[in-house]
Amino acid sequence: MGTWDIGPFDNDTAADFSGDLDEAPEGEREGLIRDALLRAIGTSDHLDQDIAVEAVAAAALVAAQCPGGEPVTTAYGPDLPLPRLSTELRELAVQALDRVVTDPSELMELWCEAGEDGPWRAGLVRIRTALSAASSGGAAAPPAQG
Repeated sequence: MGTWDIGPFDNDTAADFSGDLDEAPEGEREGLIRDALLRAIGTSDHLDQDIAVEAVAAAALVAAQCPGGEPVTTAYGPDLPLPRLSTELRELAVQALDRVVTDPSELMELWCEAGEDGPWRAGLVRIRTALSAASSGGAAAPPAQG
Protein backbone atom coordinates (compact mmCIF):
# COMPACT_ATOMS: atom_id res chain seq x y z
CA MET A 1 0.00 0.00 0.00
CA GLY A 2 1.39 3.40 -0.96
CA THR A 3 0.76 5.72 1.98
CA TRP A 4 1.86 9.35 2.11
CA ASP A 5 0.14 10.69 5.25
CA ILE A 6 -2.19 9.70 8.11
CA GLY A 7 -5.52 10.95 6.69
CA PRO A 8 -8.32 8.61 5.67
CA PHE A 9 -7.62 9.18 1.96
CA ASP A 10 -3.83 9.47 2.10
CA ASN A 11 -3.09 6.09 0.54
CA ASP A 12 -3.54 4.29 -2.76
CA THR A 13 -6.34 1.99 -1.60
CA ALA A 14 -8.54 4.81 -0.30
CA ALA A 15 -7.87 6.87 -3.43
CA ASP A 16 -8.95 3.88 -5.54
CA PHE A 17 -12.08 3.52 -3.38
CA SER A 18 -12.86 7.19 -4.11
CA GLY A 19 -12.45 6.50 -7.81
CA ASP A 20 -14.83 3.56 -7.56
CA LEU A 21 -17.40 5.82 -5.92
CA ASP A 22 -17.02 8.39 -8.70
CA GLU A 23 -17.44 5.72 -11.37
CA ALA A 24 -20.55 4.21 -9.77
CA PRO A 25 -24.01 5.49 -10.63
CA GLU A 26 -25.22 7.89 -7.94
CA GLY A 27 -27.83 5.40 -6.72
CA GLU A 28 -25.13 2.79 -6.01
CA ARG A 29 -22.66 4.96 -4.07
CA GLU A 30 -24.32 4.50 -0.68
CA GLY A 31 -24.24 0.73 -1.22
CA LEU A 32 -20.49 0.82 -1.88
CA ILE A 33 -19.96 2.76 1.35
CA ARG A 34 -22.18 0.35 3.28
CA ASP A 35 -20.34 -2.66 1.81
CA ALA A 36 -16.95 -1.22 2.82
CA LEU A 37 -18.16 -0.76 6.40
CA LEU A 38 -19.78 -4.20 6.58
CA ARG A 39 -16.67 -5.97 5.24
CA ALA A 40 -14.65 -4.61 8.15
CA ILE A 41 -17.36 -5.27 10.73
CA GLY A 42 -17.80 -8.83 9.49
CA THR A 43 -14.13 -9.75 9.85
CA SER A 44 -13.51 -11.63 13.08
CA ASP A 45 -10.10 -13.00 12.15
CA HIS A 46 -7.15 -10.94 10.87
CA LEU A 47 -8.47 -7.72 9.29
CA ASP A 48 -6.67 -7.09 6.00
CA GLN A 49 -5.25 -3.58 5.60
CA ASP A 50 -7.12 -2.92 2.34
CA ILE A 51 -10.48 -3.73 3.93
CA ALA A 52 -9.59 -1.55 6.92
CA VAL A 53 -8.45 1.36 4.76
CA GLU A 54 -11.68 1.32 2.74
CA ALA A 55 -13.70 1.19 5.97
CA VAL A 56 -11.87 4.22 7.36
CA ALA A 57 -12.45 6.15 4.12
CA ALA A 58 -16.12 5.16 4.10
CA ALA A 59 -16.49 6.20 7.75
CA ALA A 60 -14.91 9.57 6.95
CA LEU A 61 -17.44 10.11 4.16
CA VAL A 62 -20.33 9.29 6.49
CA ALA A 63 -18.92 11.54 9.22
CA ALA A 64 -18.54 14.41 6.75
CA GLN A 65 -22.34 14.53 6.50
CA CYS A 66 -22.79 14.67 10.29
CA PRO A 67 -23.13 17.91 12.24
CA GLY A 68 -19.58 18.78 13.29
CA GLY A 69 -18.05 16.32 10.85
CA GLU A 70 -14.97 17.34 8.91
CA PRO A 71 -15.58 17.82 5.19
CA VAL A 72 -13.53 15.64 2.86
CA THR A 73 -11.48 18.22 0.98
CA THR A 74 -8.49 16.17 -0.13
CA ALA A 75 -7.86 15.70 -3.83
CA TYR A 76 -7.83 11.94 -3.15
CA GLY A 77 -11.44 11.82 -1.96
CA PRO A 78 -14.38 11.46 -4.32
CA ASP A 79 -14.63 14.18 -6.96
CA LEU A 80 -18.38 13.81 -7.34
CA PRO A 81 -20.75 14.78 -4.54
CA LEU A 82 -22.31 11.93 -2.62
CA PRO A 83 -26.05 11.67 -2.19
CA ARG A 84 -27.40 12.30 1.31
CA LEU A 85 -26.39 9.13 3.13
CA SER A 86 -28.73 7.20 5.39
CA THR A 87 -28.28 8.00 9.08
CA GLU A 88 -28.13 4.25 9.81
CA LEU A 89 -24.64 4.26 8.27
CA ARG A 90 -23.39 6.28 11.24
CA GLU A 91 -23.58 3.34 13.65
CA LEU A 92 -22.07 1.00 11.05
CA ALA A 93 -19.21 3.46 10.59
CA VAL A 94 -18.58 3.53 14.36
CA GLN A 95 -18.54 -0.27 14.45
CA ALA A 96 -16.15 -0.39 11.48
CA LEU A 97 -13.74 2.08 13.10
CA ASP A 98 -13.85 0.11 16.33
CA ARG A 99 -12.97 -3.05 14.38
CA VAL A 100 -10.06 -1.32 12.65
CA VAL A 101 -8.45 -0.56 16.03
CA THR A 102 -9.14 -4.01 17.51
CA ASP A 103 -6.63 -6.87 17.22
CA PRO A 104 -5.99 -8.54 14.91
CA SER A 105 -5.84 -5.61 12.47
CA GLU A 106 -3.09 -5.38 9.87
CA LEU A 107 -3.60 -1.64 9.40
CA MET A 108 -3.28 -0.96 13.12
CA GLU A 109 -0.17 -3.15 13.26
CA LEU A 110 1.44 -1.26 10.37
CA TRP A 111 0.79 2.12 12.01
CA CYS A 112 2.21 0.83 15.30
CA GLU A 113 5.33 -0.53 13.56
CA ALA A 114 5.80 2.84 11.84
CA GLY A 115 5.53 4.64 15.17
CA GLU A 116 2.70 6.82 13.85
CA ASP A 117 -0.23 5.11 15.55
CA GLY A 118 -0.86 8.06 17.91
CA PRO A 119 -1.53 10.66 15.19
CA TRP A 120 -3.37 8.09 13.07
CA ARG A 121 -5.63 7.11 15.99
CA ALA A 122 -6.28 10.79 16.74
CA GLY A 123 -7.70 11.14 13.23
CA LEU A 124 -9.93 8.12 13.76
CA VAL A 125 -11.13 9.55 17.08
CA ARG A 126 -12.20 12.78 15.34
CA ILE A 127 -14.20 10.80 12.78
CA ARG A 128 -15.71 8.54 15.43
CA THR A 129 -16.61 11.48 17.66
CA ALA A 130 -18.63 13.15 14.89
CA LEU A 131 -20.37 9.86 14.10
CA SER A 132 -21.17 9.00 17.71
CA ALA A 133 -22.41 12.47 18.57
CA ALA A 134 -24.68 12.49 15.52
CA SER A 135 -25.96 8.97 16.23
CA SER A 136 -26.70 9.50 19.91
CA GLY A 137 -27.30 13.21 20.01
CA GLY A 138 -24.86 13.35 22.93
CA ALA A 139 -21.30 12.78 23.92
CA ALA A 140 -19.25 10.28 21.98
CA ALA A 141 -17.71 7.25 23.61
CA PRO A 142 -13.99 6.66 23.04
CA PRO A 143 -13.07 4.01 20.46
CA ALA A 144 -12.17 0.51 21.50
CA GLN A 145 -8.46 -0.05 21.91
CA GLY A 146 -6.61 -3.02 20.45
